[in-house]
Amino acid sequence: MKKLLALVLAVLMLASFAGCAGSGEETLGMSESPLAAPTLTVDYEIPADFKVGFICLHDEKSTYDLNFLNAVDAVQEATGLTDEQVLVKTNVPETDACYQEAADLVDQGCDLIFANSFGHEDFIIKAAKEFKDVQFCHATGTKAHTEKLPNYNNAFASIFQGRYLAGIAAGMKLNEMIEAGKFTADQAKIGYVGAYTYAEVISGYTSFYLGAKSVCPTVTMDVQFTGSWYDAVEEQNAANALIDRDCKLISQHADSMGAPGACEAKGIPNVSYNGSTYDACPETFIVSSAINWAPYYNYIIKCVATGTEISDDWCGGIAEGSVVLTGINQGVAAEGTVDAVKKAIEDLKTGAVKVFDTKNFTVGGKAVETYKADVDTDAKFTPDTEAVSEGYFHESEYRSAPYFDLRIDGITLINEKY
Repeated sequence: MKKLLALVLAVLMLASFAGCAGSGEETLGMSESPLAAPTLTVDYEIPADFKVGFICLHDEKSTYDLNFLNAVDAVQEATGLTDEQVLVKTNVPETDACYQEAADLVDQGCDLIFANSFGHEDFIIKAAKEFKDVQFCHATGTKAHTEKLPNYNNAFASIFQGRYLAGIAAGMKLNEMIEAGKFTADQAKIGYVGAYTYAEVISGYTSFYLGAKSVCPTVTMDVQFTGSWYDAVEEQNAANALIDRDCKLISQHADSMGAPGACEAKGIPNVSYNGSTYDACPETFIVSSAINWAPYYNYIIKCVATGTEISDDWCGGIAEGSVVLTGINQGVAAEGTVDAVKKAIEDLKTGAVKVFDTKNFTVGGKAVETYKADVDTDAKFTPDTEAVSEGYFHESEYRSAPYFDLRIDGITLINEKY
Protein backbone atom coordinates (compact mmCIF):
# COMPACT_ATOMS: atom_id res chain seq x y z
CA MET A 1 0.00 0.00 0.00
CA LYS A 2 2.83 2.40 0.86
CA LYS A 3 4.45 1.85 -2.55
CA LEU A 4 1.12 2.31 -4.32
CA LEU A 5 0.47 5.58 -2.48
CA ALA A 6 3.96 6.82 -3.34
CA LEU A 7 3.39 6.00 -7.01
CA VAL A 8 0.03 7.82 -7.08
CA LEU A 9 1.54 10.88 -5.41
CA ALA A 10 4.48 10.86 -7.81
CA VAL A 11 2.16 10.80 -10.83
CA LEU A 12 0.14 13.69 -9.39
CA MET A 13 3.33 15.62 -8.74
CA LEU A 14 4.63 15.16 -12.27
CA ALA A 15 1.37 16.37 -13.77
CA SER A 16 1.20 19.34 -11.43
CA PHE A 17 4.75 20.66 -11.53
CA ALA A 18 5.71 20.33 -15.19
CA GLY A 19 6.46 23.70 -16.71
CA CYS A 20 5.10 25.78 -13.83
CA ALA A 21 8.08 27.13 -11.95
CA GLY A 22 8.70 30.80 -12.50
CA SER A 23 6.14 31.49 -15.19
CA GLY A 24 2.93 33.46 -15.16
CA GLU A 25 -0.04 31.07 -15.23
CA GLU A 26 -3.19 31.45 -17.27
CA THR A 27 -5.34 29.06 -15.25
CA LEU A 28 -8.47 30.70 -13.81
CA GLY A 29 -7.77 32.12 -10.39
CA MET A 30 -4.01 32.52 -10.89
CA SER A 31 -2.31 35.90 -11.07
CA GLU A 32 0.59 36.58 -13.35
CA SER A 33 3.86 35.73 -11.64
CA PRO A 34 5.11 38.75 -9.67
CA LEU A 35 8.64 37.41 -10.18
CA ALA A 36 8.80 35.47 -13.43
CA ALA A 37 11.77 33.88 -15.19
CA PRO A 38 13.46 36.38 -17.53
CA THR A 39 14.13 35.81 -21.21
CA LEU A 40 17.64 34.48 -21.71
CA THR A 41 20.04 36.62 -23.74
CA VAL A 42 22.37 34.58 -25.93
CA ASP A 43 24.99 37.01 -27.25
CA TYR A 44 27.69 34.47 -28.06
CA GLU A 45 28.42 31.70 -30.55
CA ILE A 46 28.69 28.06 -29.59
CA PRO A 47 31.18 25.82 -31.41
CA ALA A 48 29.56 23.09 -33.50
CA ASP A 49 31.36 20.37 -31.54
CA PHE A 50 30.43 21.76 -28.10
CA LYS A 51 28.71 19.36 -25.68
CA VAL A 52 27.33 19.85 -22.17
CA GLY A 53 26.38 17.10 -19.72
CA PHE A 54 23.97 17.21 -16.79
CA ILE A 55 23.91 14.82 -13.81
CA CYS A 56 20.74 14.69 -11.68
CA LEU A 57 20.13 12.84 -8.42
CA HIS A 58 16.58 11.81 -9.37
CA ASP A 59 14.38 12.28 -12.43
CA GLU A 60 11.33 14.37 -13.31
CA LYS A 61 9.28 12.72 -10.54
CA SER A 62 11.29 14.79 -8.05
CA THR A 63 10.32 18.47 -8.04
CA TYR A 64 13.91 19.38 -7.22
CA ASP A 65 15.29 17.57 -10.25
CA LEU A 66 12.41 18.60 -12.49
CA ASN A 67 13.36 22.20 -11.78
CA PHE A 68 16.86 21.55 -13.17
CA LEU A 69 15.50 19.61 -16.13
CA ASN A 70 13.10 22.44 -17.02
CA ALA A 71 16.10 24.80 -16.99
CA VAL A 72 17.94 22.46 -19.37
CA ASP A 73 15.00 22.71 -21.78
CA ALA A 74 14.92 26.51 -21.46
CA VAL A 75 18.61 27.02 -22.13
CA GLN A 76 18.63 24.48 -24.97
CA GLU A 77 15.79 26.34 -26.67
CA ALA A 78 17.49 29.70 -26.18
CA THR A 79 20.92 28.60 -27.38
CA GLY A 80 19.82 26.30 -30.18
CA LEU A 81 21.89 23.40 -28.86
CA THR A 82 20.88 20.10 -30.45
CA ASP A 83 19.91 16.96 -28.58
CA GLU A 84 23.28 15.52 -29.55
CA GLN A 85 24.98 18.43 -27.78
CA VAL A 86 23.01 18.08 -24.54
CA LEU A 87 23.48 14.87 -22.55
CA VAL A 88 21.38 14.28 -19.43
CA LYS A 89 21.88 11.54 -16.84
CA THR A 90 19.18 11.02 -14.20
CA ASN A 91 18.88 8.89 -11.05
CA VAL A 92 22.61 9.18 -10.35
CA PRO A 93 23.26 8.33 -6.67
CA GLU A 94 25.62 10.18 -4.35
CA THR A 95 28.25 7.45 -4.65
CA ASP A 96 31.20 6.69 -6.90
CA ALA A 97 28.56 6.04 -9.58
CA CYS A 98 28.49 9.84 -9.94
CA TYR A 99 32.20 9.86 -10.81
CA GLN A 100 31.65 7.02 -13.28
CA GLU A 101 28.81 8.91 -14.99
CA ALA A 102 30.93 12.06 -15.14
CA ALA A 103 33.76 10.06 -16.71
CA ASP A 104 31.32 8.65 -19.25
CA LEU A 105 30.19 12.16 -20.18
CA VAL A 106 33.85 13.11 -20.69
CA ASP A 107 34.26 10.07 -22.94
CA GLN A 108 31.25 11.26 -24.95
CA GLY A 109 32.99 14.57 -25.59
CA CYS A 110 31.42 16.93 -23.04
CA ASP A 111 33.29 20.22 -22.57
CA LEU A 112 31.17 21.15 -19.55
CA ILE A 113 29.53 18.93 -16.90
CA PHE A 114 27.05 20.05 -14.25
CA ALA A 115 25.85 18.00 -11.23
CA ASN A 116 22.91 18.97 -9.07
CA SER A 117 23.06 17.28 -5.65
CA PHE A 118 25.07 18.12 -2.54
CA GLY A 119 26.32 14.55 -2.15
CA HIS A 120 27.71 14.54 -5.69
CA GLU A 121 30.40 17.06 -4.79
CA ASP A 122 33.33 14.84 -3.77
CA PHE A 123 32.85 12.63 -6.82
CA ILE A 124 32.70 15.61 -9.18
CA ILE A 125 35.87 17.00 -7.58
CA LYS A 126 37.49 13.61 -8.20
CA ALA A 127 36.52 13.85 -11.86
CA ALA A 128 37.72 17.47 -12.12
CA LYS A 129 41.13 16.50 -10.80
CA GLU A 130 41.41 13.74 -13.39
CA PHE A 131 39.91 15.46 -16.44
CA LYS A 132 41.59 18.86 -16.31
CA ASP A 133 40.46 19.96 -19.78
CA VAL A 134 36.75 19.72 -18.86
CA GLN A 135 34.88 22.31 -16.79
CA PHE A 136 32.82 20.89 -13.90
CA CYS A 137 30.08 22.87 -12.13
CA HIS A 138 28.12 21.76 -9.10
CA ALA A 139 24.95 23.03 -7.42
CA THR A 140 24.70 23.43 -3.62
CA GLY A 141 28.33 22.50 -2.96
CA THR A 142 30.71 24.18 -0.53
CA LYS A 143 34.27 23.32 -1.55
CA ALA A 144 35.11 25.16 -4.77
CA HIS A 145 36.38 28.29 -3.03
CA THR A 146 38.73 26.25 -0.85
CA GLU A 147 39.74 23.56 -3.38
CA LYS A 148 40.64 26.31 -5.89
CA LEU A 149 40.65 23.97 -8.88
CA PRO A 150 40.59 25.97 -12.14
CA ASN A 151 37.98 23.61 -13.60
CA TYR A 152 35.67 23.10 -10.61
CA ASN A 153 32.98 25.57 -9.55
CA ASN A 154 30.01 25.81 -7.17
CA ALA A 155 26.72 27.63 -7.66
CA PHE A 156 23.53 28.35 -5.77
CA ALA A 157 20.89 31.08 -5.63
CA SER A 158 19.57 33.45 -2.98
CA ILE A 159 16.42 31.38 -2.63
CA PHE A 160 16.00 32.76 0.88
CA GLN A 161 14.66 35.85 -0.91
CA GLY A 162 11.97 33.74 -2.61
CA ARG A 163 11.15 31.93 0.63
CA TYR A 164 10.74 35.28 2.38
CA LEU A 165 8.33 36.47 -0.31
CA ALA A 166 6.33 33.25 -0.10
CA GLY A 167 6.27 33.72 3.68
CA ILE A 168 4.62 37.13 3.23
CA ALA A 169 1.83 35.43 1.28
CA ALA A 170 1.52 32.89 4.11
CA GLY A 171 1.40 35.56 6.80
CA MET A 172 -1.30 37.48 4.97
CA LYS A 173 -3.37 34.30 4.73
CA LEU A 174 -3.03 33.82 8.48
CA ASN A 175 -4.18 37.41 9.06
CA GLU A 176 -7.21 36.83 6.84
CA MET A 177 -8.17 33.71 8.80
CA ILE A 178 -7.69 35.55 12.11
CA GLU A 179 -9.91 38.41 10.92
CA ALA A 180 -12.53 35.87 9.82
CA GLY A 181 -12.62 34.46 13.37
CA LYS A 182 -11.23 31.04 12.45
CA PHE A 183 -8.65 31.29 15.23
CA THR A 184 -7.04 33.94 17.42
CA ALA A 185 -3.78 35.76 16.75
CA ASP A 186 -1.93 33.73 19.38
CA GLN A 187 -2.97 30.52 17.56
CA ALA A 188 -1.34 31.54 14.27
CA LYS A 189 1.01 28.61 13.73
CA ILE A 190 2.66 27.42 10.52
CA GLY A 191 3.86 23.87 9.90
CA TYR A 192 6.94 23.21 7.80
CA VAL A 193 8.06 19.89 6.28
CA GLY A 194 11.86 19.84 6.09
CA ALA A 195 14.19 17.21 4.69
CA TYR A 196 17.25 17.49 6.95
CA THR A 197 18.68 19.76 9.64
CA TYR A 198 21.19 21.19 7.16
CA ALA A 199 21.95 24.90 6.87
CA GLU A 200 20.21 24.95 3.48
CA VAL A 201 16.95 23.81 5.08
CA ILE A 202 17.38 25.99 8.18
CA SER A 203 18.02 29.05 6.02
CA GLY A 204 14.93 28.22 3.98
CA TYR A 205 12.45 27.68 6.79
CA THR A 206 13.81 30.65 8.75
CA SER A 207 13.49 33.06 5.82
CA PHE A 208 9.96 31.77 5.16
CA TYR A 209 9.07 32.29 8.81
CA LEU A 210 10.53 35.81 8.86
CA GLY A 211 8.50 36.70 5.77
CA ALA A 212 5.32 35.53 7.51
CA LYS A 213 6.30 37.30 10.73
CA SER A 214 6.82 40.59 8.88
CA VAL A 215 3.06 40.79 8.31
CA CYS A 216 1.72 38.51 11.09
CA PRO A 217 3.82 39.31 14.19
CA THR A 218 2.30 36.60 16.42
CA VAL A 219 3.12 33.70 14.10
CA THR A 220 5.04 30.67 15.33
CA MET A 221 6.23 27.64 13.38
CA ASP A 222 6.74 23.91 13.93
CA VAL A 223 9.19 22.01 11.71
CA GLN A 224 8.93 18.26 11.08
CA PHE A 225 11.86 16.56 9.33
CA THR A 226 11.64 13.53 7.04
CA GLY A 227 15.27 12.43 6.63
CA SER A 228 14.93 12.41 2.85
CA TRP A 229 14.85 14.94 0.03
CA TYR A 230 12.21 12.90 -1.74
CA ASP A 231 9.77 10.57 0.01
CA ALA A 232 6.13 11.19 -0.85
CA VAL A 233 4.75 9.06 1.98
CA GLU A 234 6.98 10.49 4.70
CA GLU A 235 6.28 14.03 3.52
CA GLN A 236 2.56 13.34 3.61
CA ASN A 237 2.91 11.86 7.11
CA ALA A 238 4.91 14.86 8.28
CA ALA A 239 2.29 17.29 6.95
CA ASN A 240 -0.49 15.34 8.64
CA ALA A 241 1.45 15.32 11.92
CA LEU A 242 1.81 19.10 11.70
CA ILE A 243 -1.88 19.52 10.94
CA ASP A 244 -2.61 17.38 14.00
CA ARG A 245 -0.47 19.83 15.98
CA ASP A 246 -2.96 22.52 14.96
CA CYS A 247 -0.81 24.17 12.31
CA LYS A 248 -3.00 26.45 10.22
CA LEU A 249 -0.85 26.50 7.06
CA ILE A 250 1.86 24.18 5.73
CA SER A 251 4.98 24.78 3.65
CA GLN A 252 7.91 22.55 2.76
CA HIS A 253 11.50 21.99 1.76
CA ALA A 254 11.02 18.52 0.32
CA ASP A 255 10.49 17.36 -3.21
CA SER A 256 7.21 15.47 -3.63
CA MET A 257 3.48 16.11 -3.68
CA GLY A 258 3.12 14.44 -0.27
CA ALA A 259 2.65 17.61 1.78
CA PRO A 260 0.52 19.55 -0.74
CA GLY A 261 -1.67 16.47 -1.23
CA ALA A 262 -2.22 16.16 2.52
CA CYS A 263 -3.18 19.84 2.71
CA GLU A 264 -5.66 19.56 -0.15
CA ALA A 265 -7.29 16.51 1.48
CA LYS A 266 -7.77 18.41 4.75
CA GLY A 267 -8.41 21.91 3.44
CA ILE A 268 -5.25 23.43 4.89
CA PRO A 269 -3.62 26.33 2.97
CA ASN A 270 -0.29 25.37 1.45
CA VAL A 271 2.80 27.11 0.11
CA SER A 272 4.76 24.66 -2.05
CA TYR A 273 8.30 24.72 -3.41
CA ASN A 274 9.84 24.35 -6.89
CA GLY A 275 6.59 24.83 -8.79
CA SER A 276 2.85 25.31 -8.76
CA THR A 277 0.58 22.63 -7.32
CA TYR A 278 -2.54 24.47 -8.48
CA ASP A 279 -3.76 21.74 -10.84
CA ALA A 280 -3.75 19.07 -8.12
CA CYS A 281 -4.50 21.35 -5.17
CA PRO A 282 -6.65 24.26 -6.40
CA GLU A 283 -8.45 24.74 -3.07
CA THR A 284 -5.30 25.12 -0.93
CA PHE A 285 -2.30 26.16 -3.06
CA ILE A 286 -1.21 29.79 -2.56
CA VAL A 287 2.20 30.30 -4.21
CA SER A 288 5.56 28.64 -4.75
CA SER A 289 9.11 29.94 -4.91
CA ALA A 290 11.88 28.25 -6.87
CA ILE A 291 15.44 28.59 -8.09
CA ASN A 292 15.61 29.23 -11.82
CA TRP A 293 18.80 27.52 -12.98
CA ALA A 294 18.56 28.68 -16.60
CA PRO A 295 20.54 31.94 -16.06
CA TYR A 296 23.42 29.99 -14.53
CA TYR A 297 23.38 27.38 -17.29
CA ASN A 298 23.47 30.20 -19.85
CA TYR A 299 26.35 31.84 -17.99
CA ILE A 300 28.56 28.73 -17.78
CA ILE A 301 27.87 27.71 -21.38
CA LYS A 302 28.86 31.21 -22.49
CA CYS A 303 32.04 31.07 -20.39
CA VAL A 304 33.15 27.73 -21.84
CA ALA A 305 32.13 28.65 -25.40
CA THR A 306 34.07 31.93 -25.25
CA GLY A 307 37.00 30.78 -23.11
CA THR A 308 36.03 32.98 -20.17
CA GLU A 309 36.83 31.98 -16.58
CA ILE A 310 33.84 30.72 -14.56
CA SER A 311 33.30 32.17 -11.09
CA ASP A 312 34.23 29.47 -8.59
CA ASP A 313 31.30 30.32 -6.29
CA TRP A 314 28.40 31.93 -8.16
CA CYS A 315 25.16 32.99 -6.48
CA GLY A 316 22.24 34.52 -8.38
CA GLY A 317 19.31 36.33 -6.86
CA ILE A 318 16.28 38.33 -7.94
CA ALA A 319 18.40 40.63 -10.10
CA GLU A 320 19.86 37.73 -12.09
CA GLY A 321 16.47 36.05 -12.56
CA SER A 322 17.62 33.11 -10.45
CA VAL A 323 14.86 33.48 -7.85
CA VAL A 324 11.31 33.19 -9.16
CA LEU A 325 7.72 32.80 -8.01
CA THR A 326 4.76 31.13 -9.61
CA GLY A 327 1.54 33.02 -10.05
CA ILE A 328 -0.52 33.53 -6.89
CA ASN A 329 -3.77 31.60 -6.48
CA GLN A 330 -6.18 34.45 -5.87
CA GLY A 331 -8.94 32.02 -4.99
CA VAL A 332 -7.01 31.05 -1.84
CA ALA A 333 -4.53 33.87 -1.13
CA ALA A 334 -5.61 36.79 1.02
CA GLU A 335 -6.78 39.95 -0.69
CA GLY A 336 -3.86 42.26 -1.42
CA THR A 337 -1.25 39.48 -1.51
CA VAL A 338 -0.05 40.23 -5.05
CA ASP A 339 0.55 43.90 -4.25
CA ALA A 340 2.27 43.09 -0.94
CA VAL A 341 4.62 40.61 -2.63
CA LYS A 342 5.41 43.06 -5.42
CA LYS A 343 6.30 45.78 -2.88
CA ALA A 344 8.54 43.36 -1.00
CA ILE A 345 10.30 42.43 -4.24
CA GLU A 346 11.15 46.09 -4.83
CA ASP A 347 12.32 46.47 -1.23
CA LEU A 348 14.63 43.47 -1.62
CA LYS A 349 15.98 44.86 -4.89
CA THR A 350 16.79 48.25 -3.36
CA GLY A 351 18.14 46.81 -0.12
CA ALA A 352 15.46 48.52 1.95
CA VAL A 353 14.65 45.07 3.36
CA LYS A 354 17.22 42.48 4.43
CA VAL A 355 15.79 39.00 4.92
CA PHE A 356 17.98 38.23 7.93
CA ASP A 357 17.82 41.67 9.56
CA THR A 358 18.89 40.96 13.14
CA LYS A 359 16.37 43.37 14.64
CA ASN A 360 13.61 41.00 13.46
CA PHE A 361 14.64 37.91 15.39
CA THR A 362 16.29 36.72 18.59
CA VAL A 363 18.06 33.56 19.68
CA GLY A 364 17.42 32.43 23.23
CA GLY A 365 15.70 35.71 23.90
CA LYS A 366 18.78 37.74 22.96
CA ALA A 367 19.61 39.90 19.97
CA VAL A 368 22.26 38.53 17.62
CA GLU A 369 25.17 40.96 17.30
CA THR A 370 27.87 38.56 16.15
CA TYR A 371 27.95 35.04 14.71
CA LYS A 372 30.70 32.97 13.16
CA ALA A 373 29.43 30.71 10.40
CA ASP A 374 30.96 27.59 8.88
CA VAL A 375 31.84 28.95 5.43
CA ASP A 376 35.16 27.21 4.75
CA THR A 377 33.71 23.80 5.49
CA ASP A 378 35.93 21.20 7.13
CA ALA A 379 35.19 17.76 8.56
CA LYS A 380 34.25 19.25 11.94
CA PHE A 381 32.17 22.12 10.46
CA THR A 382 34.28 24.62 12.36
CA PRO A 383 32.88 28.18 12.43
CA ASP A 384 35.33 30.43 10.62
CA THR A 385 33.67 33.54 9.18
CA GLU A 386 31.90 36.45 10.88
CA ALA A 387 28.53 36.56 9.15
CA VAL A 388 26.76 39.38 11.04
CA SER A 389 27.56 43.00 10.27
CA GLU A 390 25.71 46.18 9.34
CA GLY A 391 22.69 44.84 11.22
CA TYR A 392 22.04 41.66 9.26
CA PHE A 393 23.27 38.13 8.61
CA HIS A 394 25.08 38.06 5.26
CA GLU A 395 23.67 34.84 3.82
CA SER A 396 25.28 33.43 0.64
CA GLU A 397 27.66 36.39 0.30
CA TYR A 398 30.84 34.63 1.46
CA ARG A 399 29.91 31.34 -0.21
CA SER A 400 27.06 30.53 -2.56
CA ALA A 401 25.63 27.60 -0.58
CA PRO A 402 23.61 28.63 2.50
CA TYR A 403 25.34 28.72 5.88
CA PHE A 404 22.62 30.33 8.04
CA ASP A 405 22.07 27.76 10.80
CA LEU A 406 20.84 29.85 13.72
CA ARG A 407 17.91 28.39 15.69
CA ILE A 408 15.81 31.51 16.16
CA ASP A 409 13.01 32.03 18.66
CA GLY A 410 9.47 31.28 17.48
CA ILE A 411 10.40 28.12 15.59
CA THR A 412 10.08 24.69 17.23
CA LEU A 413 11.89 21.69 15.76
CA ILE A 414 9.78 18.58 16.33
CA ASN A 415 12.42 15.97 15.45
CA GLU A 416 16.10 16.76 14.99
CA LYS A 417 17.46 13.25 14.37
CA TYR A 418 18.12 13.93 10.67
